Amino acid sequence: MKTGFVGLGAMGLSMARNLHKAGHLHGIWNRNRDKATALAAETGCTLAADPAALAAAAEVVVLCVSADADVLGVIDAMLPGAHPGLIVIDCSTVSAVTARAAATRLAGRGAAFLDCPVSGGVEGARDATLAIMCGGSAEAFERARPVLSAMGRTVTLMGPNGYGQATKATNQILCAGVIQAVSEAMAFAKAEGLPLDKVIETLGKGAGSSWYFVNRAPFMARGSFPPGFRVRLHDKDLGICHDMAAARGVELPVVEQTRDHYRQLVESGHGDEDISTIFRLKDALFARGAKR
Repeated sequence: MKTGFVGLGAMGLSMARNLHKAGHLHGIWNRNRDKATALAAETGCTLAADPAALAAAAEVVVLCVSADADVLGVIDAMLPGAHPGLIVIDCSTVSAVTARAAATRLAGRGAAFLDCPVSGGVEGARDATLAIMCGGSAEAFERARPVLSAMGRTVTLMGPNGYGQATKATNQILCAGVIQAVSEAMAFAKAEGLPLDKVIETLGKGAGSSWYFVNRAPFMARGSFPPGFRVRLHDKDLGICHDMAAARGVELPVVEQTRDHYRQLVESGHGDEDISTIFRLKDALFARGAKR
């Protein structure tokens, strides 16, 4: 399918490359034109002048940007080129309200919208093994399946527009709880003087294991936290979870505690590190305990 792509960040660049490998990538647009120019030269795809031109020449356009305002801004910029039959797939993590607003705006041009946030980290984006949770019509989903399958291994229609984002919010709460547990466990193991490489190898095959333990505990053991899922971005996502829960009169303890920890990390200059950097705070607990 003739597919355009917007948003060549840590996730989007690999996703666009996988679309190229599958023969779908037709054109790209990116706010950072240098990235777009480099990818166009690498793949031979068209570098669009603007989002409207990208949409006009495509059957499908995939978005992977950072925030709600970015999604709606790109959608508005695409509208002059949107046409009946166009499908816009948004792989960003935004609110369900934003997803429904985007769908409404595109529907006025006869175009369909699928909110399709992803999970699996930069590794999943690179290897085309992402889990993709989708919201939208069954008809648009089936038409878009070849494009979605080129980016992910597990592709599921959850329900109408907004359901993909509600599922991703659920995932982000899980990520908050798991990274809290993994970081506390690793700080405990370090304080006990255990060989951390053997801890990871052994417990990674046990009942308490998880994707985050297997893939991010090594960061904690090394004390190095290269950007994968940045603290600032997860905090933004948990803000969405907070708002959705608050609308139902609920406050979620894991979400609130993790956001408080992220604020501390941002203030100390670690906001652009991977979320496994929360280990710094857990490790510090044991350091203070040793002094006492």
